Amino acid sequence: MKSSEFIGKFKSRYLWGNLLAMCLTVVVLMFGVKFGIDAYTHHGESIAIPDVRHKSFADAEHILSQLGLQVVVGDTGYVKSLPPGCILEQSPAAGNHVKSGHIVYVTVNASHTPTLALPDIIDNSSLREAMAKLSAMGFKLGTPEYIPGERDWVYGILANGRPVGAGDRISIEDTLTIQVGNGQRSESDSVDYVDPVSSDFDSEGDVDEFEEVTAPPPSEKHNQPTHETPQ
Repeated sequence: MKSSEFIGKFKSRYLWGNLLAMCLTVVVLMFGVKFGIDAYTHHGESIAIPDVRHKSFADAEHILSQLGLQVVVGDTGYVKSLPPGCILEQSPAAGNHVKSGHIVYVTVNASHTPTLALPDIIDNSSLREAMAKLSAMGFKLGTPEYIPGERDWVYGILANGRPVGAGDRISIEDTLTIQVGNGQRSESDSVDYVDPVSSDFDSEGDVDEFEEVTAPPPSEKHNQPTHETPQ
């Protein structure tokens, strides 16, 4: 190819048109990516989360959806003084700034009193161990009731005055009374000790056949003949 032909193709409108189209395509793609990422990530957008605590779940869901936020129940709790279904806690907390579409997790008040299973502590632990375990689980404890038995040993549990056992589900509102030994033995558990009486009978009821043997009188000893051994 001659140099004149090469220069002529370089000056071609077709070539420059293609180059210009490529440059425009690159520029459009760059701006498209930039604005697309900003739109996807809501760049520069900031929504203050309102306080929805103590509101009903329906009201909280309406308020948050109006701001472009989502609400999801993350847990349940129980507060006796609040109505069932109201919001107890929220995360993130009120006042935090988020972008639209963010999820707000809430804790909802349960519709009934929660119950807990009584652990195996009856006749299996001391008073101190039982109180520590029950308190850690969230049970309400009353004054221990002392009964005859080994000191500080747990013999029973009463829930609002009724006996309960291991595995029974008890409301957290019920007060538990621990029945614990006072260190004194009950009169019904007393044992009478009787000294053994000597008897001529052995354990099988047989008569003892032992016969006492006495030595002969001294006079008889002198009158008895003596035998000499022949030499």
